[in-house]
Amino acid sequence: MASKSSPAASNGGETAESSIYYKMNTEETGVSLNEDWVRSFDREGWKWDGPQVPPTDYLQSDPYPKTSSASTRRTEEKDLEVVQSSAKRPYEPSFVLETEVQLPTLPSLGKTQTQEGLDFRVPIRSKEAPISGAYVSKRQRAALASRNEMSDPNPIHAVRSSVVGSLSESDVPHGIIASLRHCKWSNSLAGHETVSLSVSLSGHSKAVNALQWSRTHHHLLASAGMDSEVRIWNVWSRVEKQARTLKCHKAAVKDVKWSPQGLSVLSCGYDYTSRLIDVEKGMETRVFNENQIVEVVKFNPNNHNVFISGGSKGQLKLWDIRAAKVVHEYIQSLGPILDVEFTNDGKHLITSSDVSKSNISENSIIVWDIAREVPLSKQVYAEAYTCTCIRSHPYEPYFVAQSNGNYIAIFSTYPPFRLNKYKRYEGHGVSGFPIKCNFSADGKTLASGSSEGLIYLYDSKTSNLRRKIRAYDHACIDIAFHPSVNDVVASCSWNGAISVHHLHTSKN
Repeated sequence: MASKSSPAASNGGETAESSIYYKMNTEETGVSLNEDWVRSFDREGWKWDGPQVPPTDYLQSDPYPKTSSASTRRTEEKDLEVVQSSAKRPYEPSFVLETEVQLPTLPSLGKTQTQEGLDFRVPIRSKEAPISGAYVSKRQRAALASRNEMSDPNPIHAVRSSVVGSLSESDVPHGIIASLRHCKWSNSLAGHETVSLSVSLSGHSKAVNALQWSRTHHHLLASAGMDSEVRIWNVWSRVEKQARTLKCHKAAVKDVKWSPQGLSVLSCGYDYTSRLIDVEKGMETRVFNENQIVEVVKFNPNNHNVFISGGSKGQLKLWDIRAAKVVHEYIQSLGPILDVEFTNDGKHLITSSDVSKSNISENSIIVWDIAREVPLSKQVYAEAYTCTCIRSHPYEPYFVAQSNGNYIAIFSTYPPFRLNKYKRYEGHGVSGFPIKCNFSADGKTLASGSSEGLIYLYDSKTSNLRRKIRAYDHACIDIAFHPSVNDVVASCSWNGAISVHHLHTSKN
């Protein structure tokens, strides 16, 4: 009995590659590249999104089925030509898994999935952007476009914050809390029996540039250092005085301000950014990028959603926190901005800039009209000294400027913003350090740091020196009065030390 010859033999020795099979299971069985093959994937729970050919690795030589006709062979020969022409292109599967599964990696073959006896290799789909010059399908272009639309231009970043202690006042001794609440109305601890509020705080490894008390949480103090850190202090805590260490900046931090709207701080520095940080959550909620070193930031007293920033290129920008955009820019040929201050009514802005390179005093102190974005006076200070600090009196219509001439000058906040030539605060040294000054909450005392490490306390009305306090062996940089207790003042040093002084009990 004659044996039945295979179609391969009857076709003049056609090659075994004329049949296409997909290797499945451990058996040498397959499904032809037709609708049955597609339906097999649907039955097994896979999602099929269009015609696709397997890679050449999966081709297996096998004779035609005995039931195949001449028309079937011609159709499959065309399929073979498609496969052979596409073998030169990298294989990208167009089906995806419906469920997440454990896929062990096979060398150079992608991954293997086993499901109800079905064993086949699935090449890995790359989720990266397409290679330059490669063809991108409509579906890929749509996916990339939707991904770009969903991206936030100002995303929320997780700040590398170190939670050291607690922000709660429950860790503060009851006697100190009672004293602070008593002083909220009397503004003084004189005549009220309490423990001393003087304390030393250590943690910064380099110079501290700025300090500020929280106006909503009176036991918290913020500091900005040259060590690229912003630290939050629970000053009178019995457990741990250092509550937070915020390492969101990539370079030295120049200034820090508490937000009037909650438990957040706004900081700026040498990394060309200002950053708004939620202290409690340790989350960076906004980043304001600039093209200059940001030297100083200040919130508008009339609109807490707006702040001003000044930088090393002399640029002054008014930012809206909600949109993270610049709403106004004050343009003038200025040197590096050293300090900014709003008047009490919030209508005028006072700026100090470094004019040492130009050797002229013009533009050293400028008073701006905030709404019209124009300078009202550019010749407020006629002396050839740089002013490192500007502060407005909390109640009276004047402001002061810390001069490198080793004195504090006094100016009127009314046009033409005249310099008071008959009165000044003098006696302390500046010597090129960024020494700052500040008024007490009641406006009766003006405190100033000094290059010799002393704190100078002046009578703000008469400009007479009241007392001096030895604070450090290095320069005392910044001074910050407590917002409710006029007898408590915080200071920071060029060597990184921070001290809180209770003036009622401190000795000269």
